[in-house]
Amino acid sequence: MDENNSSTEEINFAIKIPEVSKDRVLLMNQKISEPPRILSNGAGKASCSIFRVPKSLIEVNGKIYQPHIVSIGPYHRGDPQLKMIDEHKWRYLGSLLARTEKTRGLKLEDYLIAMAELEEKARECYSETIHLNSDEFAEMMVLDGCFIIELLRKAANLVLFEPDDPILSMAWIIPFFYRDFLRLENQIPFFILEKLFEISESKSKEPGLTLLALQFFDNATQRPEGVIEKHQDLKPRHLLDLIRLSLIPRSHPEPRSRRKTPAHIIHCVSKLRRAGINLRATEEDTFLSVKFQGGVIEMPPITIDDFTTSFLLNCVSFEQCHKSCTKHFTTYATLLDCLVNTYRDVEFLCDRNIMENCYGNDGEVARFINNMGKDVAFDIDMCYLADLFDDVYQYYRNSWHVQWAGFKYTYFDTPWSFISAFAALVLLLLTVAQTVYTVYSFYKP
Repeated sequence: MDENNSSTEEINFAIKIPEVSKDRVLLMNQKISEPPRILSNGAGKASCSIFRVPKSLIEVNGKIYQPHIVSIGPYHRGDPQLKMIDEHKWRYLGSLLARTEKTRGLKLEDYLIAMAELEEKARECYSETIHLNSDEFAEMMVLDGCFIIELLRKAANLVLFEPDDPILSMAWIIPFFYRDFLRLENQIPFFILEKLFEISESKSKEPGLTLLALQFFDNATQRPEGVIEKHQDLKPRHLLDLIRLSLIPRSHPEPRSRRKTPAHIIHCVSKLRRAGINLRATEEDTFLSVKFQGGVIEMPPITIDDFTTSFLLNCVSFEQCHKSCTKHFTTYATLLDCLVNTYRDVEFLCDRNIMENCYGNDGEVARFINNMGKDVAFDIDMCYLADLFDDVYQYYRNSWHVQWAGFKYTYFDTPWSFISAFAALVLLLLTVAQTVYTVYSFYKP
C-alpha cells in the first residue's frame, strides 16, 4: 500500500498544470458578449430587408451589385466615386424645403424629428449594425429620401426641373438612376419614403408614392399601358421590392405544400426541340408568366439589357437573403439557366421573339444566364413553376414523342434537309421498283 501511494504521489507531482493567460480569458469573454456586427442578430427577422450581397454571388457576377453614380442608405455612404450626385442631393433637399416651408410652414427640423421617431424601426431593416449616431442616421434618411421623392415628382412633372439641371440635361445620368435605385445594397425602407412623401405632400391632390415610383421605372421596364395602375396597393419593403412585387403574376403563386412526386430540372432548348417541345412567345403583363401546354412552352418576351441584368441579379440576391419573400425571380433565373446552354439556344429564343438581345453577342447573353444560376439555393418542389418543370420532364420522357420529334428534327428542320430526305426516298423507291421489275422479268420473261 505504501509503495502504491508513493508512486501515485510521484505521478501527480510530475503532471504540470498549464497556466492560462488572464488577458486571453478576458478578451474571449468580451468577444462572447459582443453581438455580431457584419451580420447582426436581426438579419434573420422578417423586418430585415436590406442586405449586403453574399460574397459568393459577387465573385460570380462582379460589381453589378454596387451603385455606380448615387448612394442610397448607409452601405455605400461616403464612397468617393459617388460624391458628384451627393452634392446634388443637398440642392434637391433645399428646393423641397423651400417649397414646403412656403406652402405648409415646415422646416428642416420637422423632417429630422419625423425620422428620429422611426429610427429604431429603420435600423432593424439593415442586416448590418449601422455605425451612425442618431443625428447622422436621421440626416442620411432625410437627405437620401427627399432626393428620391423630389426626383420622382420632377420626373412626373409635378415639380419643375430647374433650368439647366444637369441631372435632366445629361442623358446618361437618369439610366444610371434606374439601376442604382434598384440595387439591394442601395436601399432605404419604403416606410421612410412614405413618411417623407406624406410630410412634403402639397395641398393639391397628387398621385401616391407607389404610383409615382412605378411610373418612374416604367421608362426602363416598358410594360403595356394600364398594367402599372393594377399595383398601386402594394406594400413593398423598399424600391427594389416594389418593382419586384409588381412583376410577380398573381395567377402563379408558390405552392403551400411540397409535391407528392418530386419535380425535375428540364433540358436546354436544343434538346427540348429534338423531343418535340417547342417554345413560343406570348403576350402577358410580366415575363414571369410562363406556361406549358400541348407540348409548347409559352414565354412572354424579355429584353436583356444593362437594366434587366442588374435588376434580375439584385432580385435573386434579395430572395436568397430574405426568409419571408417568395422566390419567383430565383425560379425564373433557374428556368433560363436550364433552357440556355450555348449561344445557339439564345439565338433560337431571339428568333422566336422570346428574348431581345440588347446586351451583347449571343455568347455573352448565354454566359450571363448561366452565371445567374450559380451558387443559388433553389427548391424545385416549392417553386411557382414546379408543375411546369414536371410536365415538361414527363413529356420529354415519352419515347414516342422523342422518336417522332427526332425524326422530324433530323429530316424536316430545314428545306435542305427535307430535300435531301425526299431525294433519298425517291432513290430508294426507284431502287425497289428496279429490283421488283428485274425479279418479275426473270420469272416471266
